Amino acid sequence: MRIGLLGGSFNPAHDGHRHVALQAMRRLRLGQVWLLVSPGNPLKHDGGMAPLAARLASARAIADGRRIVATDIEARLGTRYTADTLRALCRRFPRARFVWLMGADNLHQLPRWRDWLAIARSMPFAVHPRPSYNPRALAGQAAHRLHAARRPARQAASLAGQPAPAWIFLPGLQHAASATALRAARRQERRQARGRHEQKRD
Repeated sequence: MRIGLLGGSFNPAHDGHRHVALQAMRRLRLGQVWLLVSPGNPLKHDGGMAPLAARLASARAIADGRRIVATDIEARLGTRYTADTLRALCRRFPRARFVWLMGADNLHQLPRWRDWLAIARSMPFAVHPRPSYNPRALAGQAAHRLHAARRPARQAASLAGQPAPAWIFLPGLQHAASATALRAARRQERRQARGRHEQKRD
């Protein structure tokens, strides 16, 4: 089976994640997309990070449990870094054809990840556009270093069968939703609710 792997904190999961999963299934001809809910992102502070159970629940709320599957397999494998997780998944599911899915923001940050070149060599990956990140990502260190491995978008349907390193930038509709914005909106709602409560008490 062709399986897309979309990792992240999912703090919380939102429609943008579902948009990426659906686009990947359609354009890369995937049978499933797994939402890999990370137990903790080494590049992010833990402050404001919801518990794993809550983040997994939010990911399951946007999944269907059949073609889009939310999982805490990274916690169960005991891996913290993406390179280790991908190696473990390839060992556990040797017959699967995995494709790593990421946004342009992660392509831009990829050289900060542990063993990032090992990630690129472990399986093909597809980069989805993200507002404001696309030019920087495509001109960045990772894109430059992996320039010879880039494939044209017209080869998206065959990406899962190509030997790594191989990657594609998938132009298309961009979803502006972000977990950061959702958390900020929720904080604002809580502040407003507290303000209304205090006014009633006065």
